[in-house]
This record gives sequence, structure tokens and C-alpha cells, in this order.
Amino acid sequence: MRGSVPLSQASGLRPSRVVLLLVVVAALVAGLLLSHSARAGAAADPLVSRGKPAASSSVETSAFGPEKAFDGDPATRWASEEGRDPQWLRVDLGATARISRVKLSWEAAYAKAYRLEISADGAAWTTLAQETAGNGGTDEWTSLSGTGRYLRMYGTARGTAYGYSLYEAEVYGTLDGGTPPTGAFSVVAAGDIAAQCTASDSGCAHPKTAALARQINPKFYLTMGDNQYDDARLADFRAYYDKTWGTFKAKTRPTPGNHETYDPAGPLAGYKAYFGALAYPQGKSYYSYDEGNWHFIALDSNSFDQKAQIDWLKADLAANTRTCIAAYWHHPLFSSGGHGNDPVSKPVWKILYGAKADLVLNGHDHHYERFAPQDPDGRAAADGITEIVGGMGGADPYPIENVRPNSQKRISGGYGVVKLDFNDAGFSWSYIGVDGKAKDTSPAYGCH
Repeated sequence: MRGSVPLSQASGLRPSRVVLLLVVVAALVAGLLLSHSARAGAAADPLVSRGKPAASSSVETSAFGPEKAFDGDPATRWASEEGRDPQWLRVDLGATARISRVKLSWEAAYAKAYRLEISADGAAWTTLAQETAGNGGTDEWTSLSGTGRYLRMYGTARGTAYGYSLYEAEVYGTLDGGTPPTGAFSVVAAGDIAAQCTASDSGCAHPKTAALARQINPKFYLTMGDNQYDDARLADFRAYYDKTWGTFKAKTRPTPGNHETYDPAGPLAGYKAYFGALAYPQGKSYYSYDEGNWHFIALDSNSFDQKAQIDWLKADLAANTRTCIAAYWHHPLFSSGGHGNDPVSKPVWKILYGAKADLVLNGHDHHYERFAPQDPDGRAAADGITEIVGGMGGADPYPIENVRPNSQKRISGGYGVVKLDFNDAGFSWSYIGVDGKAKDTSPAYGCH
């Protein structure tokens, strides 16, 4: 029988060298175990980005929106417009997170150079990781160490002649400061919509904005007045608006504009007959409702001089239990367009500002414009209200005439819709043209 051979004899090594070898092997094994443990710990961190509100610098078309990169579906994707650097994709994690790992699954249009950046407020960014020689496929960044609420991929050089496109962007880590938002939803908004034309007229815009709005398929739709031109008679609603925006009327939360008051049958007669309880859910031309952590207030700016609506607004705000507040009506207090600032809205702004409202949407001027947060006197204020003018739903565009203080972006001459993304703690939006491309993307705002 063959006996066992001591390791020293089998290897030809002296005992002292055997001991040294065993020490080295033990150290290597311990190192590997520690390394594996570190990687396993990072891998064990939960996925915190799926289904969260997303934004991007641009989209190729509305079918490739930023939310597609965070929906968990490997068959959908975000795609930027082609041929332009830089481009970015951002996700709002809903709460401060300690980020340990990011996984990017690129489509054929990949980034050759990009940065992963993190931010507490969506404005000031810190670099977490940087790629300078990317080759597509899957990029997995581990052992990251950063804290913030927002993460973005900031692409600086395309790997192809196309744009940037991601099937999935996955962010792993641990959330601080409570649970992430559970009430995320999207809304499409526009004002000044249905001119007296139909899809048979190639220059008719409201069929195109309706098709875009339908494709986005939000939780619901907001209209900021002048839904039907010119006199907003019931017959006109049926002949024009109903054929386009009317196809999703059941999901629409409308407000009237000045053109709804021109009806020969009486002010708002056609508007009320067409929309019915949608426009008068509380028996008045103004109303409110809740969605998630948001309180929405639809107002009739044709009657801001009537005490009944002002008293109702004060009582409605006093009874509100939601953290975030959005209001919408037709006539904007601030506008750089042809109608300009309309002081009729100032008393309402003062009431909303006192209630710490977050967002106001208006129409009337036929252009798109966004303002930085400001107070009712037009002074920039951290606790101010953010205003959007969105009168580009289909009526003839108006030019920009007098740029107002705090106006951050103005687009005139085209048509489109505002796609708003809400969550329990804040909001952001994009203005999307009828070509499906994002013409402007807002900062991310938190609720007051």
C-alpha cells in the first residue's frame, strides 16, 4: 500500500518554504473572499430606479421617452435626437440615496465618452464615474460611493453617427430619508387648441397635437382654455375639437378661456354642453381634485373678479390635505407673448403663493414659455411658484414680443404639448413638439 507523501517531499521544497507558501496562499484566499464579500454587498443593494420619474435632454421621438430606460422592459429604450453632443438622461430617485452600483445596457447607439453624475437638487452635479473609451454593450459600475436624489448619464461623445440610446439604466443603492414616492404619474397639458379645421387640411395643427397627446397616454389631460375657436359653440366643438382631442375627452380635466365666452348661446354654453360634468364636476366652472400627493385646482379666469370664485379658492386651499399644489387657468400673470402680463390673475397668485402652491399652467398667448420660481410681484424667489405658458395646442402661433424677468425658455412658431411628470415630492416636465422631439426640458423641482 502506498502511503501518503508529505507535501515537502512531493514538491521538493524545504519545510520553511512550504510554510511561506501556505501563508501566501492563505492571504490570497482571504483577499479573494474579502473582494467577493465587497462585490456581493454592492450587488445586494436594492434597485432604486425602476419606474421613477425620468427626464432627458432630448428624445428621438415620443416613442423613445426617458422613462423607457427605467421601466424594466429590455425591449423598450430611450433614444436621444441624432447627431448632437452633449446629451443626458436623468432619473429622480424620489429620496436621497447612497448609490453603490449603476448598470447601463446600451443599444447600438452608445456613448464613447460619458459621466455618471449625482445631485441633491437636480441643478449642481458631482461626478461619480467617467468613461473615456466606451465600446457599447453593457457597462456595470461597481463600488461607487455617492449620495444624492438625482442621477444622470451625461454623454459627451457618441460612439456612432446616431444619438445615445439605452435599453435600461439601473441604479442600485439604499434610500435615506424615508420611502421613495409611490404616486408617480404623468399628465399632458395644452391650451388654445382646436382651430376650425380638420385633418384633411395639411396645415391643421390640432389633429397633430392630439395624436402626440394620445401616444404619450398620460394619467389624464389638462386644457388651459380656448379649447375651441372661434366662438366655441357646441356645433364647433362637435365638428372640430371632438374629432381630435375629444377622442380622450373622458380623461380630460378642462378649463375655459375667453373664446368660450363668445358663444352666441351665452358665455360657456357650448363649453358646458360639450364637456358636461367634466367641466362642472362641483356645479361650477372651477373645481379641484387630487391625484397622488398632488392637489389640482382648475380655475375660470374669465370670472376672477367675482367674489364667489375667490372665496371658494380660499376655502378649497384651507381644506387641502396634499403636500403639493398645481393650479391652471387661461390668462397668465406673466407672459412674454403678444398678450403679455395679465393683472387679472394677480389676486389668485397671491392666494396660491400664501398657500405654498408649486405650479401654475396657463394658455392665452400661443407659445411655450417657462419661468423660474417667482412671487406674485415677479421677483425671483426660492419659495415662488413655477409658471408654464402652454398655448401651443393648435391655434395660430404668436410671436415673442417682450421678454419678462425670470423667463427661462421661450419657443414660438411650432406646436406641441407639455408632458408633466409628478411624484409625491416634486415635478418636472418636457415640451414635446409634434415631431415627437423634446424642445425643452425643465429642471426638477421639489414641492414647498
